[in-house]
Amino acid sequence: MRPLRCSINVTLDGCCDHQVMIPDEESHRYWAAELERADALLFGRVTYEMMEAAWRRPATGTWPDDDLPDHDQATMSRLFAQPMPDWTDREAVAEFAAAGAEILGDDPVAARSIAARIWDRTPGTAPPVQMANQMGMVFTKLNCKPRWRERLPEIEVSTLVVHGRRDPFFPVGNGETIAREIPGSRLLVLEEAATAIPDAAAGEVAEAMLALG
Repeated sequence: MRPLRCSINVTLDGCCDHQVMIPDEESHRYWAAELERADALLFGRVTYEMMEAAWRRPATGTWPDDDLPDHDQATMSRLFAQPMPDWTDREAVAEFAAAGAEILGDDPVAARSIAARIWDRTPGTAPPVQMANQMGMVFTKLNCKPRWRERLPEIEVSTLVVHGRRDPFFPVGNGETIAREIPGSRLLVLEEAATAIPDAAAGEVAEAMLALG
């Protein structure tokens, strides 16, 4: 497991509000280097919103993958407005998953069942462990070079790209682009699916996989 580094701004009198601090050039250089070392960044909602508002565009003037359709902002606002559950409480975690699924257009009953199973099979009830397993906070080299998209043409195995037509998190244009950039791949768009593959579509997906040859 890679190191997990936690950072918080605290003044000598115990204040945790970074806005009362005056960073100098040395601290800017230090944190720029730390951000460059990180594989992934995990922010709370307030910090994320401040970072998003202040983030500078690259020297090219455009964000990476700027041609891909973005998340549906109304859906994202509702999703991230949800308070975090008590991760030691199985029922609270299952309810949190069900509520998120309903916002995303997925089956809340299925999401509740899956969350409960994940909770049951997670070793221990420590909140960080349960949270990581439930939310999939396992990112590996998000800033890898070459980037993931640049490596898509290198895929040589038969590939089926499955995407939900009603996915508000990653709109279907993302799946279309992935399929277009993987040589010889096939795109299967599930017309009634959102972010999760519903059980009712399992047969259609299996048939498409077998047809790849």
